[in-house]
Amino acid sequence: MKIQPLILEALNLPTNAITYHISQELAAFYPKKVLLEGSDSAFDVEKYAQANFCTIEYDTSIYNQIIYGWNGMENKIDHYTENANFEVTWEGHQLDVILISFQEGYCKTKYYWILADSKEIAENFFAAVCEWNSEIRSEILVFEDGYWSKNEELFESIQNATFDNLILPETLKQEIQDDLTNFFALRETYEAYGLPWKRGILFIGSPGNGKTHAVKALINKIQQPCLYVKSFKSEYSNPHHNIREVFRQARQSAPCILVLEDLDSLVEQENRSFFLNELDGFATNLGIVILATTNHPERIDSAILERPSRFDRKYYFELPTLAERLAYINLWNDKFQPTMRLSEATISQIAEMTNGFSFAYLKELFVSSMMLWMRGMETGGMDKNIISLVAVLRQQMSSVTGEVNSHV
Repeated sequence: MKIQPLILEALNLPTNAITYHISQELAAFYPKKVLLEGSDSAFDVEKYAQANFCTIEYDTSIYNQIIYGWNGMENKIDHYTENANFEVTWEGHQLDVILISFQEGYCKTKYYWILADSKEIAENFFAAVCEWNSEIRSEILVFEDGYWSKNEELFESIQNATFDNLILPETLKQEIQDDLTNFFALRETYEAYGLPWKRGILFIGSPGNGKTHAVKALINKIQQPCLYVKSFKSEYSNPHHNIREVFRQARQSAPCILVLEDLDSLVEQENRSFFLNELDGFATNLGIVILATTNHPERIDSAILERPSRFDRKYYFELPTLAERLAYINLWNDKFQPTMRLSEATISQIAEMTNGFSFAYLKELFVSSMMLWMRGMETGGMDKNIISLVAVLRQQMSSVTGEVNSHV
């Protein structure tokens, strides 16, 4: 059968007729073959082949369309197949995979057909490819604009986040670590005592006090699959569909950590009921830790914030105390070259002067002071710079607080 004319003919049809036309033609021409078709994004046979689980060769009798693009972040060329016919060898079996892409409204659909000698071979191959592509390995699964994508860069960025370089009250740090470590270690105990093996944890506190760092440190320490939700909103699908998709993927990936950063902005009045149903409705969320953060607990519906079994444990991230500010300042000072180091007197003075500063503002204090010091690189200059900048940042904090209060 000539595949290329079939593809060209189909792509000239209305979009709702394309896949049926090709399926009908393939079934008629290959009556002894089993035909499996679909558009599941997990069926990425090219990535599966790149991992050496199968081999693929393009059918050179047709034009195989490959799209190239430039990845400026990594300075390399990326490519993906748009329309093609693959000849696949997998576990001693020969299969054909036909891939086409077409526009449906504002979205592009990638559709495939698998031709195999038996239903068992076709289904086993399909399942193997999808299962491997769905596994989370050295990457974070990120949900944004209505779909999931694997993000290796985000995974790499959290590798330096540890509890050793996170300044918090020691009891709080230990409780957070113990909470998740024990949860994942005690599955059999939960089941033996009839407790549902799921957990909801909420980090509460004003911006810049370590919530995000703590989330990264936990992911790094626990070493469980992590799913991160940027938004339930998307241009082409509604939040209800997206919430369902998020929890469906989490259940499939369990045991895992599902991160919902800035929960107050993710869950709104319009999607609240649907979110609650997925959170603790009829579907089970066994093995899922929902790790959420919020800067504004007052904006979260009480049905989410206060009802037991939704977020079992709430951890509060307060402004750093004097002892914590001292520890944070010393952490920075220890990294400095000798010509930049602060004196003990300056360290104590800065710790006292920065009462009310968050860790984010303390970090800005050091970064701005370093930039100022670099102009002259004067020994002892950091002491003068950092003291002078405290007042500047305090004024900035007051200005921001005033703007926020004027909008409340």
